[in-house]
Amino acid sequence: MAVNNVQGRHVRQSSKNTLLKVVILGDGGVGKSCLMNRFVSNHFDEHSFHTIGVEFLNKDIEINGEIYTLQIWDTAGQERFKSLRTPFYRGSDICLLTYAVDDRASFRNLQMWRSEFLFYADVREGAAFPFIVVGNKVDVGAGRREVAGDEARAWCAEHGGLLYVETSAKDATNVEEAFSLAVEGWARLEARLDRPYVGETVDLRRQPPEQRSSCCLAAGSAAE
Repeated sequence: MAVNNVQGRHVRQSSKNTLLKVVILGDGGVGKSCLMNRFVSNHFDEHSFHTIGVEFLNKDIEINGEIYTLQIWDTAGQERFKSLRTPFYRGSDICLLTYAVDDRASFRNLQMWRSEFLFYADVREGAAFPFIVVGNKVDVGAGRREVAGDEARAWCAEHGGLLYVETSAKDATNVEEAFSLAVEGWARLEARLDRPYVGETVDLRRQPPEQRSSCCLAAGSAAE
């Protein structure tokens, strides 16, 4: 991978894309891997297993005329894999806090996931960071829903006006929109803060369009 940083900011040229590291967090079983795979390859596996360890995929996305390469990290939601996932928080540009609308416990745990990320990513509590809250599995229907959209939006407002979107990896509802909204939120925050960006630009002429990590996968890893 060719890396080019000039005066600490991204260089947006015709042959270079802005590289953003995106981490998807949430309890096991909320559909993090399904969201990633639906977004990257438009694939959904109803019988997928929990992620074991950490994996990532890349995908290009165009927002407002700018091309971004999203390096999307899917982390195991189970507590026993905490030591594997936390090293990957540092250097993240965007964090998707994910819960399932038919699982109230996963919604309650959003606070834990947010706090864990802020600590291990070395982000100061109260500092602006582009979180987006994703309520997945809206395809379950109103009868099985345990968390109302208004309740989730109220939680987002209480935690600094976080972005919120409801998705279904199963039927692709708002999946593309969730990642687009996340990038737009990052761009607005960067413009408002007007601070040097500490990330990287990637020369895509020297990188395959889609890449799955080999060194960072635990043996037997499967999509969640």
